[in-house]
Amino acid sequence: MSFASNVKDELIRLPLGKNCCMLSELSALTQTSGSLSLRGGGRVRVTWRVESAALARRIFLLIRSRLGLTPTLHFVQHNRLGGQRTCVLTLEDQDAEKLLLALHMMEQDETGTISLKRTAPRHSMTRQCCRRAFLRAAFLGSGTMSSPEKGYHFEWIAADDALCQTISRLLEKSGLPVHEHVRKGQHVIYLKGAQQIADALTLMGASGAMLQMENVRIQKQMRGEANRASNCDEHNTERMVTASQQQVDAIKLISIHRGLSSLPPALEQIARARLEHPDLSLSELGQMLEPPVGKSGVNHRMRRLQMIADEIMQEEPLNRSKEELP
Repeated sequence: MSFASNVKDELIRLPLGKNCCMLSELSALTQTSGSLSLRGGGRVRVTWRVESAALARRIFLLIRSRLGLTPTLHFVQHNRLGGQRTCVLTLEDQDAEKLLLALHMMEQDETGTISLKRTAPRHSMTRQCCRRAFLRAAFLGSGTMSSPEKGYHFEWIAADDALCQTISRLLEKSGLPVHEHVRKGQHVIYLKGAQQIADALTLMGASGAMLQMENVRIQKQMRGEANRASNCDEHNTERMVTASQQQVDAIKLISIHRGLSSLPPALEQIARARLEHPDLSLSELGQMLEPPVGKSGVNHRMRRLQMIADEIMQEEPLNRSKEELP
C-alpha cells in the first residue's frame, strides 16, 4: 500500500464521533464523492461512488448512525480498468430528502412542502471538532499525499469553487498556510513542507502516520548530513563559494544599473533568493523557491543573469565614451 493509502486506512478506522462531527463528515463526503439526481415528480436520489470498500462502509455507518437511514449498496466492475471495482451507495426519495434537509440542501415550508434550496451541502462548522472531521472526510474523498521518502506534498482536489473555499477557510482557521492552483480544470489546495503536513495529519487524527513521517524525516536529515559531510572537501567548498560570489556580484550590478524589478519574475525570484542566501548550494536554493526548482533549472537562471550582467558591462564603456564627447 502507498503511504497515502495507509493514512486513509488509519482515518477510516477512527470512531465516528459526535453527531455534529458525523454531519460534517457526511457533508464533505457528499461534496467529494456524492452526486445528486433530480427525477420526475420531485423525486431525488443521492449517490456516492468510492473505490474503497472500507470508505463505503464508513459512509454507510455515518448515514445509519446519524440519520437512521439505510442506503443500498452495490458494486460496479470496470472491465476496462483491469477489473477495478467501484462501491456505489444510494439513498432515494424520502430517505434522500431527509439527508438533504440535514445538510441544508432542501428546506420545508410552513405547509410541509419540501423544495431544493442548493446543490451543495451547507453545514455550519463553528467547532474545532467539526472542522477536523470535515477536513478528514474531504481527504478521504479527494485527497492524496506523496510518500515522505520521495518528497513532501499533501493535497485536496476540489471539483468546484465552493468546496475549494471551504477547505481553504478551514485550513486557515487551523493555522495552516494555504496554497492553491488549478490542474486540468480542478482546484487543488495543497500543503508543502514536512512540518505543515505533520500538523495536518495530527489535525485530522492520523497520529500514527504523522509519527511514521517524522521517523522518515529524521532518517533523511541524518543521511543528508552524512552525505554533505563526506562530499564537502576543501576544493568543492572553495569552488562553490567562488561561484556564489560571482553570482552575487552579477546580481548587484543588475540591481544598480537596471533594478531587479526589471527582470522577468523567474529571474527576479532567484536573484533575490541568492542575495538573501549567498552560502546555499544551487540545489538548496532551488528548494526554497515556490514552486521548487531543480539544480539544472537554477543553474540555467544563473547563467541568464550572468549574460545580462555581461551586457551591462559591455554597454558601460560606450556610455562613458558618449559622455566624454563635446
